[in-house]
Amino acid sequence: MTIWVPTLDPTMPRYRALADAIRLDIVSGQLQAGTRLPPQRRLADALGVTVGTVTRGYAEAERHGLVTARIGSGTYINGGISAQRVSTESFGHVFCAGAATGMFADVKGAIEASLDTIDLTMSLPPPHPARQQGMADALTSISQSQEALLHCVDYQNAFGRDSQRRLLANWMGELGMPVAAEELMLTQGGQNGITLALSALLAPGEALVAGALTYPGLISASTERGLKLLRVPLDEEGMDIEALARLCRQQVPRMVYVMAEQNNPGGAQLSHARREALVALARQYDFWILEDGVQYLPPEECGTQLYQLAPERTLYVFSTSKILAGGLRLGVLRIPPALLPRLGATLRSHSWMVAPLLVETVCAWLTSGNAAPLITWQVEEVRARQRLARSVLDEWSLSSRPSSFDLWLALPEGQRSQAMVESLAARGVHVTSAEPFCVGNEPPPQALRLCLSAAASREALANALEIVREVLLAPPALRCMTL
Repeated sequence: MTIWVPTLDPTMPRYRALADAIRLDIVSGQLQAGTRLPPQRRLADALGVTVGTVTRGYAEAERHGLVTARIGSGTYINGGISAQRVSTESFGHVFCAGAATGMFADVKGAIEASLDTIDLTMSLPPPHPARQQGMADALTSISQSQEALLHCVDYQNAFGRDSQRRLLANWMGELGMPVAAEELMLTQGGQNGITLALSALLAPGEALVAGALTYPGLISASTERGLKLLRVPLDEEGMDIEALARLCRQQVPRMVYVMAEQNNPGGAQLSHARREALVALARQYDFWILEDGVQYLPPEECGTQLYQLAPERTLYVFSTSKILAGGLRLGVLRIPPALLPRLGATLRSHSWMVAPLLVETVCAWLTSGNAAPLITWQVEEVRARQRLARSVLDEWSLSSRPSSFDLWLALPEGQRSQAMVESLAARGVHVTSAEPFCVGNEPPPQALRLCLSAAASREALANALEIVREVLLAPPALRCMTL
């Protein structure tokens, strides 16, 4: 059976040339709405390119609205596409009516300048205008409500108003985190939730356990409070609970900090068997569990939360920062009811309360109904970025969750992470080595964390990933040179 085999423009990167060929054949009528494109491996063989190149080309065409990928079925030409619009698009460029007079060159130059530096060090939600619009709509709603304005200028109690806690509890339930409103306390972001838990429950010198690689904010918070931070090994199933049990027999910790759904930075998910074993250990040795759920994953990618398995001894940290907007420093701490007075007193001693305007803004945003479409878009966008990254870097050892912001890249034997960080920075791509995540004094693994969500667009990410690939493949003497 004959398959569609396009002619690729040799002046363009092959994945972009493939996407552009799809565009041109839609304009010419060769590819009709509903046409199924060839399977990626068959087309790769026909074109003499890698499967990853075809995957990236299809993803680029999907980003431009030309095709739709259907899981388990294939990639299809979209219906209802304007041939006039499609004919004016150019992949890797921005079309404008003034191209013939030089305006196109100005726009293209501005875009290239903005891509000179691509920072993949921060685990940020992917940019989208809906974030600014959601903020604007929420603030407009508040400004038009005398009751909301009164709440914003008045003092509030440390836990937030009951109506706000109910709204947030319902929202968390919709996101796959069932909680009761009376268990919640509002915080000034996830970091503040961690700090409050450590301050309220651990005294200086007491032991706190975390994975060998963990969130740097926990490391700094424990250091500031004079805590004894102990490490437990990690593997593909998350924290090694047998190693934790051996540690408990030597020194019982006061608390264990764990990111059950996706370890930051490695992405490992704690298996259900290990979750049950961790809960059993916590009850046997009477320690607290601090479960960090700030790095959001959709319910279908999550297991049973630890606070559901051990509600009486688990505190759960959640935040709006990875879902709505990083600047909204509003978090939620799920607490065993018996601890609420102690945590409330700790919050009052730190900041008295969470700024009411932040709480009102988030609640207005949720009430508007605009949050759900943004989250749906974000999950799909991050999944697309993960697919893109894996298609470019499929020759190396990678780990992450399908909807994770981050990608963990284990370097090949003989390559050093700090040298790679410096080489990539010289090429305008900033990534993070393992050092900031390390607990204890053991040598860090030679690996990099790439925050895929931080790039301004998929095109910017694709450029960054190509540079990462080039540097990985370059001989050591050439890595810091401009290729």
